Amino acid sequence: MNYLAHCFLAQANSESMVGNLLGDFAKGLDESTLSEKTYLGLMNHREVDRFTDANPQVLAAKRYFSGQRRRFAGIALDVLFDHFLIKNWHLYSDIAFPEFKRDTYQLIEQGQYLMPYPMQQVMRSVVKNDWFASYETIEGIGFALDRIAMRIRFSNKFSGSIEDIEQHYPALETAFRQFFPQLLSFNQTRLSNNASIIR
Repeated sequence: MNYLAHCFLAQANSESMVGNLLGDFAKGLDESTLSEKTYLGLMNHREVDRFTDANPQVLAAKRYFSGQRRRFAGIALDVLFDHFLIKNWHLYSDIAFPEFKRDTYQLIEQGQYLMPYPMQQVMRSVVKNDWFASYETIEGIGFALDRIAMRIRFSNKFSGSIEDIEQHYPALETAFRQFFPQLLSFNQTRLSNNASIIR
């Protein structure tokens, strides 16, 4: 899952928010230095990603991408699912999306001191440039995916993946709406068991 979904699945405090976002920045990190809430957030991030990667709806959705882009279909779905989360927000949250986004950005800013430096840089950009707003439109998703393609360190044909998304948009949204309630149920079970988790 991408940044917005990981924030949505975090607890409403800066330590949990940082932990749930930390998975993409944890290489070389001494996890023993993390607070309990941040550590549990990091573990949640990893379990959410494992659940997502093995989910039948997600695996089936990858087949909607052309052969030249299928290698990166997981990345595309991560970003696209943030778009579908916003589009279907009323199904999953009683808090209006603008309010959630405002509160989340505040927690990210409050948690800067907990982040490795590369993560601080990215999260400052997320807040300053309002990345979550860009995920609201299909044009924003296309732009975000093309930026990711440019950052890949080897020659690839990932650029233009929005073409595959536009061609199969209804089917991909259906896959998300089948998958996401399963993820919410899985995440809720994890959160209820947090008290019994021992490092």
